[in-house]
Amino acid sequence: MINLIEWYDWYAYSSFAIYFSPAFFPEDDFTVQLLKVAGIFALGFLMRPVGGLLFGSMGDRIGRKKSMLVSVWLMSLGSLLIAFTPAYHTIGIFAPMILLLARMMQGLSVGGEVGISTAYLTEMATPRTRGFYASFQYVTLIGGQILTLGLLILLQKYFLTENQLHIWGWRIPFVIGAILTFVTLHLRKDLHETRAYQFGLQKKIDHKMSKWRQMLQHPRAILIVVGLTFGGTIAFYTFTTYMQKYLVNTMGISKSDSTWISFITLIVYAAWHPVFGALSDRIGRKPLLIGFGILGVTCTIPLVNAIKGASTQLEITFLIILCLTIVSLYSSMGAVVKAEVFPAEVRAIGVGLPHALTVAIFGGSAEYVALLFKNKGYEDGFYWYVTAAIFISLLMFLFMDDTLKKNKIDAEPDG
Repeated sequence: MINLIEWYDWYAYSSFAIYFSPAFFPEDDFTVQLLKVAGIFALGFLMRPVGGLLFGSMGDRIGRKKSMLVSVWLMSLGSLLIAFTPAYHTIGIFAPMILLLARMMQGLSVGGEVGISTAYLTEMATPRTRGFYASFQYVTLIGGQILTLGLLILLQKYFLTENQLHIWGWRIPFVIGAILTFVTLHLRKDLHETRAYQFGLQKKIDHKMSKWRQMLQHPRAILIVVGLTFGGTIAFYTFTTYMQKYLVNTMGISKSDSTWISFITLIVYAAWHPVFGALSDRIGRKPLLIGFGILGVTCTIPLVNAIKGASTQLEITFLIILCLTIVSLYSSMGAVVKAEVFPAEVRAIGVGLPHALTVAIFGGSAEYVALLFKNKGYEDGFYWYVTAAIFISLLMFLFMDDTLKKNKIDAEPDG
């Protein structure tokens, strides 16, 4: 639940960008407005490696529980700042500057969340259910997107006009996100520290050595996290956050209809994760990752072309579901594989920092790169970029060990 609240705050920005972009960037060209909002989205990601280092070290030193709660409060403070920032016509250039500051705060928060929550979920699970439980790291992530889109649908259909959403209605999700922080006060008593974390503290290592230096003693694990994340994060952000803008800005679909399509496809996408996570506990992680690589390389361009040529919204919805099903072969087990390659004493920072660096450079910029290609008149070039990234990750999948059979967690205590 704590993760869900944090991801809700993070994705409220991307879900409502089609409404608040004119408030901060009053250009006439909608593509340029989205491009600048996407630029701030990407810059917010640059704080994720800092968060991965800060909260990852904190999680490995003082525990997963305390670190998660600190990161949630920081995320919600960023939401509150966005909610009450005046528009450009009121305070001028300070409006986008404050927006950037808020997103950097949220980037710092979410950068630490991934490593901590991944460590927590995998350490709480038994060896036979680790893939299943770790898949919920992405379920909560996608759930945050679903909540923001669901709220947007309610506002569009029942409460606010299109004009009201543009003028002030886009602030509502950020206020709600800040309020939801208080829920964590009640959840705090239900969290307990993992036995694997305690086990890591008792190991005979130099506890005076920084967690950063301890992590660097595992270069192969770092490369696995980077290689695994590279193609997966670009594909993920292409078919989740960017697709809503693509449907409006390229396909000419209305904002309300594009929101509905994104909402439905993400629900199906989230549902795949426990299924594939449980399957990976039976047949291994590697076959599913290779499946993502092969299907991603061979099907990305044809599926995007099919979406572009689709004649009905039902057809578009089905095609996006196919895209996200392929991506789920990565995202359903990305968390467990990353956790399984690091020992307990550096697991939070080992997963969090390399993951955050890769996402910051490639995942966070995916939407911006896509809009840049479109603005330059070569929109299809972006999907060749996505395909190439997945191909590079596929090469790593082919040569890596299957972490179901060879990992760092099996020797540690469960729960």
